[in-house]
Order: sequence, then C-alpha cells, then structure tokens
Amino acid sequence: MGHRAVVGTIGIRELMQRVVTMRRGWRGAVRAAVLAAVLCAALPTSLLLAQVSAYGDKETGPANDKPPAILNGVGIAQNLNAQLPLSLTFTDDQGKQVQLASYFGKKPAILALVYYQCPMLCSEELNGLTGALQMVDEVPGRDFDIIIVSIDPSEGTDLAAAKKRSYLKRYGHPETADGWHFMTGTQANIDALTKAVGFGYVKIPGPDGRLTQFAHASSIQIVTPEGKLAQYYMGVEYSPKDLRMGLAEASSNRIGSRVDNILTYCYHYDPTTNKHSLIVARIVQLGGLVTVCTLGSFMFVMFRRDSRGENGKGSLGQGQR
Repeated sequence: MGHRAVVGTIGIRELMQRVVTMRRGWRGAVRAAVLAAVLCAALPTSLLLAQVSAYGDKETGPANDKPPAILNGVGIAQNLNAQLPLSLTFTDDQGKQVQLASYFGKKPAILALVYYQCPMLCSEELNGLTGALQMVDEVPGRDFDIIIVSIDPSEGTDLAAAKKRSYLKRYGHPETADGWHFMTGTQANIDALTKAVGFGYVKIPGPDGRLTQFAHASSIQIVTPEGKLAQYYMGVEYSPKDLRMGLAEASSNRIGSRVDNILTYCYHYDPTTNKHSLIVARIVQLGGLVTVCTLGSFMFVMFRRDSRGENGKGSLGQGQR
C-alpha cells in the first residue's frame, strides 16, 4: 500500500515537471494529455486507497448502495427546530458534572456526537471540523462553543481530556480552550441526547461477545443559543463558508433548511466472518475524481492553445521573410 502512495506521488511530481518543460509543439500537448489521463485513471485507486489505509487496518466496503441489515438503525434524522434536553448532565474533560444548559443562553454551539476510540470516522469528522474552523473568523469560546459528546458510556474523563488536547493542538489556538468541551455520560443521558438530535447508531459486539464498535453515521449540528437544532452538516468535510453562515443564522435563533442526507457510515459488521470493514463515502471519492479529471482537461486545453499560438507565430515569421 505504501508502494501505491509513492507511485501516486511520483506521478504528480512528474506531471508538474512536464507542465513546466513541455512548451513547444503538438507532441508536448499530446504527451501532457496522456499523462493527465493516466494520472486521472490511477489517482482514485492509488492515493485514495493509500489515504484510507494510513489510519490502520481497514478495507473499503463492497460497492453496494444498499447498507447491510445491521445498519438499519443507523442514520441521521434532521430534527430541525427540535429542543435539546438542556437539563441533561454530562462529565466534562476536567471530570466535572455539567448541565448542557450551562453552554447555552448567549451564543450558538457546534455539536458533534462521536466516540473517542472510534478507529476511523470520528477522527475524520473532528479533523474536518477543525480544519474548517481554522478558516472561520469566529472564535470558539467567544462567538460559539464546540460540544463533543461521546456515545460510548464506558469512555471516561482521561480519554476526553486527551482528545481535547489533541484537537486544541491541531487547531493551533490554545487560548480558545474554554470554547472546546469534550463530554462523557451515562447511557440514559446519551440516549436522550441522541434521540433529540436524531442520531441513530448501533452497538456492534466483537467476536468474543464484548462491545468493541459502534456503527454510526457522521454529521455535525449547529445549535441556537436557545438550544434548538438549527442546521445539520453531513459527512466529514465541512465548508467554512457554510459553517460561518450557519453560526451567524443560529446566533439570531434562525432555523436552517434540510440538507441532502448523504450518509458516511463508520463500520459495517459481517457476522459470518466476524470482521469489520470500512464503508467510505463514495461522494468523497467522486469529488476527488472530478477534481483530477478537471485539472487534466484544463492542462490539455492550455497546452493545445499554447501549441497553436507557437505554430501561428512560426507561420507569421515565415511569411514576413
């Protein structure tokens, strides 16, 4: 798998070098087009597989648009304008018992339901959120709060604190620590919160009968200062512009509209083989494919235009002589 990643990297470097050097003649245009086509065909399989595999032993799931039966309870119901149960109490990353209500009243919040030991999707979700927030002018703790709640009642304060340190470092602004809240809680309170949000998930026992995984979808929610669900954003990549707009509207207690319910599942469990396999959102792969193909087409057109220009100049020079 590492070999595929290297091949993909070499292909990109070689392509960029040839972009610089191929400036003359129709042969250069043809060669650039061939390179772009090869890279376009190779990149989705090499780089995407390398990206997925870098996080551990995972496989892409079968190319089947119908989720397996075990995922029937997994999904996101967009309960817009629903009131969160603010009287619920959770344990924060410092080990203190805190009511959800303490984070509301003056500013909106971003809510994410994850579990801290998730082997793949939850980290991607939080990475995507953190990356988007780096390009948003609003400041956690001053303009809004970030509330992360674990759906696994067995996870404790140490895990929550470690996750907070990790994402504060990733965000790059430790002075915003008061705006990040990593919570754990009891099963009853988790159930009440996930029900209000519409966050459906399934507990998956491992081969030994012990609980080792949760199958779930990925989304973040924007919540108004009154504690009402204002907007859902699906997947693991979030537009900074959408986040900025969602926070601005939620701060005025305005409720957004439903978004396309394109789900990114975490894991599906095959009881016949006692294996878990990752189901990667095809929308992400498609986006990468479209981007690379667009780049290749653009380069082909530019080289062709450049070639025609040079041929025209040559003909003009001969005519003048």
